Amino acid sequence: MAQLPSFDRRVAVKDTGVAMHTRRLYLNRLDPAPEPHDAVVIIDVLRSFSTAAYAFAAGASTIYPVETIAEAHRLQRLLPGALTTGALGGGAPVPGFDFENSPTALLAADLAGRPLIQSTAAGVRGLTRFRHARALFAGSLVFARATASALLELQPKEVCFVITGEWVDRDGDEDVACADYLEALLHGEQPDPALYAARVRNSDFGRRFLAGSNPNLPPSDLMLCTEVDRFDFALVAAQSDGHLQLQRYRPGQRD
Repeated sequence: MAQLPSFDRRVAVKDTGVAMHTRRLYLNRLDPAPEPHDAVVIIDVLRSFSTAAYAFAAGASTIYPVETIAEAHRLQRLLPGALTTGALGGGAPVPGFDFENSPTALLAADLAGRPLIQSTAAGVRGLTRFRHARALFAGSLVFARATASALLELQPKEVCFVITGEWVDRDGDEDVACADYLEALLHGEQPDPALYAARVRNSDFGRRFLAGSNPNLPPSDLMLCTEVDRFDFALVAAQSDGHLQLQRYRPGQRD
């Protein structure tokens, strides 16, 4: 397979004069391209990281992204009180998990300080693939502005956006739209969030939610995933106690 071109840009950050280099990779097209080592944003709008944001809003203390169902069950045995959320490829729920990979399922949940273990076919796989980056973020429209603010605080030389939603039968434009929105914010622009929410709804995967014909893809999930900037926190991934963990970060925090 020929090496894929990376999509490189240089963003002049407004009011600072700092040039922030950006590029994009597609998770399901990865080739021996240069590995990003600075700041990496793994984008999964429909639905992994939107679900994660709603889980934190419901009280989750931390989220453990794991790539396999077997690993999720092993970790749950080690973490008393931990709950599980996730989906198989295509969005089907994982048998035996406490929650589907669904913002709707988490919206009214009371997680009350409990850890959550998340396993999904796209977003979580992206996090584990790039777990050695200097700074690793989850990305979604529901907390995009906070993510951009966190990146501006960090001032990395390069930000790499990893698009996870493109498959053989999906254009992935829900994640490309999020990358475009983040890049506009990093550039100091004030883009209209409604334009990017519309792109998510009109993406190949978004239209499957709108159709209402698959009980595993409820229209309510699409509505919740397109509430742009609903949350004021970013999601940062880091190794802790031998496990990858997602934590909330509000721009302006010192630690």
